[in-house]
Formats: sequence, structure tokens, C-alpha cells
Amino acid sequence: MSDQLPKRADAVVVGGGHNGLVAATLLARAGLTVVVLERDTVLGGAARTETPFPKVPTLRQSTGSYLLGLMPPELAQLLDLRLPLVRRDPHYFLPTTGDRYLVMGSDRDATRRQFVQFFTEADREADDRLQAELEQLREDLAPAWLLEPGSVEETAERFIRPQLRDVFVDLVRGDVASYLDRFGFASELVVAMYAVTDGLSGLHAGPDTPGSGHNFLVHNMCRLPGSDGTWMIVAGGMGTVSRTIADRAQAAGATLVTDAPVTRIATTAGSVSGVELADGRSIEAATVVAGCDPFTLADLVTLPPALLDRLETVRRPGTTLKINLALRDLPRFTCLPDGAASPFGSTIHLLAQEEPMQAVRDMWSDVQAGRLPDFPTIEWYLHTTADPSLQDGERHHSSALFVQSVPYAINGSTWDAEMTGYVDKMLGICDRFAPGTTGLVADTFPLAPPGIEAHFGIRHGHIHHVDNGFAFDQRMPYVTGVDGLYAASAGCHPAGSVIGAAGHNAARRVLDDHGVTLTP
Repeated sequence: MSDQLPKRADAVVVGGGHNGLVAATLLARAGLTVVVLERDTVLGGAARTETPFPKVPTLRQSTGSYLLGLMPPELAQLLDLRLPLVRRDPHYFLPTTGDRYLVMGSDRDATRRQFVQFFTEADREADDRLQAELEQLREDLAPAWLLEPGSVEETAERFIRPQLRDVFVDLVRGDVASYLDRFGFASELVVAMYAVTDGLSGLHAGPDTPGSGHNFLVHNMCRLPGSDGTWMIVAGGMGTVSRTIADRAQAAGATLVTDAPVTRIATTAGSVSGVELADGRSIEAATVVAGCDPFTLADLVTLPPALLDRLETVRRPGTTLKINLALRDLPRFTCLPDGAASPFGSTIHLLAQEEPMQAVRDMWSDVQAGRLPDFPTIEWYLHTTADPSLQDGERHHSSALFVQSVPYAINGSTWDAEMTGYVDKMLGICDRFAPGTTGLVADTFPLAPPGIEAHFGIRHGHIHHVDNGFAFDQRMPYVTGVDGLYAASAGCHPAGSVIGAAGHNAARRVLDDHGVTLTP
């Protein structure tokens, strides 16, 4: 990386998150002079590996995004990333406070036997139907992600096999609860697991909210080699992803600058003319690619009124609480018999045991009222068993609770006042499933939505920039309406997450407008 700024460049990328780095790599490979300006001291946006624990100072943790699932393998190949991916096996663990459980891994027959043993044969059959349909939708939709978006109906007509087109449209426009109802699950706990982890993850919504179906589809679009549709660990944490793309960008000739917050995108006669930094420096450029979220972009430049109106319609606050944990040892789940395979490395689903779907609905009601839910849904993960490179010399484990949903603003209180007690409450929920977990905690680094906003620079603390309830052509367009200004963030098509498609698609649009062909 460099602290030297050129006076001018062909293209300036504002924001060194993974999408901005993808765009920079492709633009530099095409022969453009490219400068990436990152406001923070590190590149990567929310895809970073940090040492956030003061009491355990050398333990590494993916503090924001924590798995790689949705990056198209074609894009990874184009960029020559060769990421050190670790297959999670098992990938899902659904514990209970009794003796039932579900451990889902590469042995599909074993998973099917558990459905019958601990739940019902109807659940096994329903899960078979669900997985088969998702595999077909995943295969059909994949090519659309590396192209500019059409409407939902146009996408269905162009990419989806005829017998699934109506299903696709209903899923994208509809809610996750209705979609799952189609398959005939008998056990509400299984329905709640799928509804939450795929339908509500990062979403400002409940299970009956239109658009939660789109989020569910997005989260089932993993096509990474060897994944079988499951999300994967990246050895060294998610900072490995950003660092690898940054290496490719530098190798192509891009200049990467950190500690370089942009305060203004300059325009002359309606066209981009450069950028100005907080320290007074500036760069002349006729092309600016915004890897920052769309709402931050709107503060840097005057966008067309129609686009500002569009952004207002998709403005949603974040609803995710990320409790990063440093653990002295591994917890033990009471539902697992002695000698059972380790569930760690998987996504561990902690759900209310009685009327779980009603509990999910109650959670969303609490969030809408600005209340902290008594038992929000929790995805618990612990990756150091699969990637020991993250551990410190004392063999601590980095872990985290991904809590969904919580309010951005607490009615009658603040996150500063409530955080310590609420973290204790979440650890108390862990204790119900794995007694003694609280006693294993050496340190915490919690990020509520306002903390996510401050730490990663994502406006409103929304991890997807634009809520994934908004699909395809409803999201931030790559072309902003300001000549020379392009958007390339998670708020664009196809969706929020560590995907990279927005960076690719925006770069291709820039090159098309310059009459340059995108080449490897």
C-alpha cells in the first residue's frame, strides 16, 4: 500500500472493501490508472481479520463477515484468487435443551436418519424436496449475478427453467414463512432454523415480511467448489479474502491508500472531475467508482433527485448484533451424547424451544417497537477448531454470537447503557444449551448496529448496505446518473454479502462506457 497520491488518475475507487478492490483489479488490468482510497487503517470493509480483544490481545477474529459463501466461482477464477477454503463438516448444528439434535454435514444419509430419529419422516421428506428445489434455483440463477439486473419477471423468463418460474417470482417477492410452508415440514423448530439463518440473516424484517423470501434465496446461492451449497471458512479469517484481492489489484498496477477518507466527489458541469480528501489532498479523475454504501455516497456528491428518492424507499436500519467472543475452552452441549462428532465449525442455531416460529415473530414485534427481545434468534459459531491459525499462543478460541434481530435504537435507553447486560443475557441463552459457557468467556467485543456503523463505516449499521428484502433492479444502480460516477457496493445487484459481483459488474460498465473490453 502507498501513502503517496498521484495528482490525477483514470479512475478513483472510494472505499477499499471487497467490491471496491474487485473493481480496482479489473479496471487496472484493462490498462486504466486506478487509485483506491480507504478511510480506515486497513482494507476490506467488513471482510477483515482483527485482534479485537484487549484481554486476549493476539487472538484473531473475523469481526464482521465471518464466512464466504456467495462469491461466484467464475469471479474467483477470473481474479485468480485461489483462496484457502475450509469445508465445514458439519455445516449446521441444531441443538435442543433436551436430547434431540440435528447435525447436518456432507453425509446426507446420516442427516436424513437424524430427521427421522429426532423429528419426523415428514421433515426428512420435506427437507429432501427443499434442497432439490434450491439446487435447481441456484443453478439457474447463477449466470444472472455477473450481469446487469433485469426485473424479477425478466430474470425469471431469461434464466429460470419454466416449471420454477412462478415459484421463483413468488419467492423473491414473497416471505420466507410462506415459501417454507410449501414443503410440509412437521417440526416448527426445523422451519424456524431455515427461516432465520437464511431468511432473516441481516434483514430488517420478520418471517412474514415480503422480501424475506429473496434474502432466503440469496443465502442459498453458494456455488463454491466443494461446498455442496454450504458456506465455507476462509483460513486466516475473512481478511484473507480482502488481502488476496488487494494483492491482485496491486499486481495489476492499482495504487491502494489507507487512512484516506474522502469528503467530497467533485463535479464540473454535471460530470465527475475528481475527489477531495479530509486532509485537503485531491485527485483529478473523470471516473469515480463508489465502493462505499449508497447512503454514504449520497453525502459525498449531489445525486439526481430520482435516485435520492429511490434511496429513501430502501433506507432501513441494521438489526444485527455481533458479539465477538474470546473463549478459554470449548463449550459442551448437553443434547450431544458422549463420543458424538464435534459440532464446532458449523453454524449453531439457538432457538426458542416452545413455539419457535411465534418466538421469531415476537422478536420482530419487539424490534419494531424498539425493545430488546428476551430471546432473539442466535447463530453461534466457533471457527478455531477448523482453522487453528486464528488461535493465540494460549490456545484461546475465537467465537461469536450473530444475534438477529435487535433494534438500531432502543426505546427509552441506549446501547451504551444496555450492552453489558444484554451480552450477559445472550450468554445465558448459550448456557441453556451448553452449561458453563459464560464461565469460558475471557473477553468480548460486541457490535450492535450503531457499533457496526462506527467500526466499519456502514451507514445505519446495515450489514447488507441495502436491505436484502429489495431485489435486483430495486437496489442501487451501477450507473448513478452523474456522468462518470458508478456504484459498486453490496447495496447494488445482486445482494449484500461478500460476493464481489457488484465490483465486477460496475467495472464492466465503466469499461463498456470507455470502449474497453474486460479481460482476465
